[in-house]
Amino acid sequence: MTRYKRRKIAAAVKCMLLLLAPFAAAEAVKGVELLKSAAEKMNGISAVGSVEKNGTSTEYTLSRGNSTEDFLNGGMILSEGYGIEAETESEARLQSPLDMVSDSPGEKPYPTEEQWTEGGDIVRTTYGKYSGNTFFDLDKCGQVNNKTDISNDKLKEESRKIVDFTIENTSEPQVLIYHTHTTESFEPYVRKHMDAEFNYRTTDDTKNMIMVGNAIQAELEASGIGVIHVTEIHDYPSYNGSYARSRESIVPILEQYPSIKVALDIHRDAISGEGFAAQPYVEIDGKEAAQIMIISGCDDGTLNMPNYMMNFRFASKLQQQLEGDNEGLTRPILFDYRHYNQDLTTGSLLIEVGSHGNTLEQVQYSGQLIGRSLGTLLNDMKE
Repeated sequence: MTRYKRRKIAAAVKCMLLLLAPFAAAEAVKGVELLKSAAEKMNGISAVGSVEKNGTSTEYTLSRGNSTEDFLNGGMILSEGYGIEAETESEARLQSPLDMVSDSPGEKPYPTEEQWTEGGDIVRTTYGKYSGNTFFDLDKCGQVNNKTDISNDKLKEESRKIVDFTIENTSEPQVLIYHTHTTESFEPYVRKHMDAEFNYRTTDDTKNMIMVGNAIQAELEASGIGVIHVTEIHDYPSYNGSYARSRESIVPILEQYPSIKVALDIHRDAISGEGFAAQPYVEIDGKEAAQIMIISGCDDGTLNMPNYMMNFRFASKLQQQLEGDNEGLTRPILFDYRHYNQDLTTGSLLIEVGSHGNTLEQVQYSGQLIGRSLGTLLNDMKE
């Protein structure tokens, strides 16, 4: 029995109990009125936002030529369902990554608190809206950072077109989640300094990208969307060749399940500079979430990716759904000459969830928000 069907049965049982409860209570306590209960979310490039360091928040406006431009405008892109406690029909409740313990943490476990050593600063920052020649706004909300020779006007026109696939009412999987750089990891919690020795990679699946993918998966399944989540490690012990190995993992799955329309490679960014690491975050419904960035690849004629514009159309729809549901969650879509195995479906995207300066709980929450918005979008696309 699928998790979705179990939820349906559980909901029906709850409804029956609620209907019978008043009669049982009236029989037991005749003549006594039942108590009622009540319950109380670049040229010319400039960026606006705020930075928080050591508890002090500072507004910033940057322009081309600022020595920290690449950091603050998100230009540094070095990155090329676990612990579910209970679910409702609309969302999944997840155990905190700090409380999760992996059955097999692997050859590179996550450092214990006793092993942390003090290194550079953690700079908390919230990326705001961008302006400049490469950036343009999507119709509803969200932005695109166009790093190609295709005009902004052309891309805006493409962003308005429908996607190339439809979502069906089926129990078959329609979303594939995988991780080319599976071992990418994060800060344990909000603090002033990063670790001096940890390279922010671990084989512990409760503290790396698998944990984020599990959060996305849980929310998609809660919304009735079938998911396959590949938890194979592709970047350890060797980082080189990660994309070839992830391709080997997912091609047989796509062949076996032609029902899959969306393939998401979930990563994290690595926004940092000399002596610091960024923690791009935004507060949503009273909780801190890591800001995210969608990467949609473009073919310059050498990448054998003829349907790249189909991916971009989907990226545009997802970006607007995410930003509309959770203002400030997204950084602009990066549209650039990159491959990233995005030739395999017309719904193939790479998503950077936070950076290594973000915390485990921030990125898990972002995973949940991605899953909820994606579930809403896909359900709206059903035939």
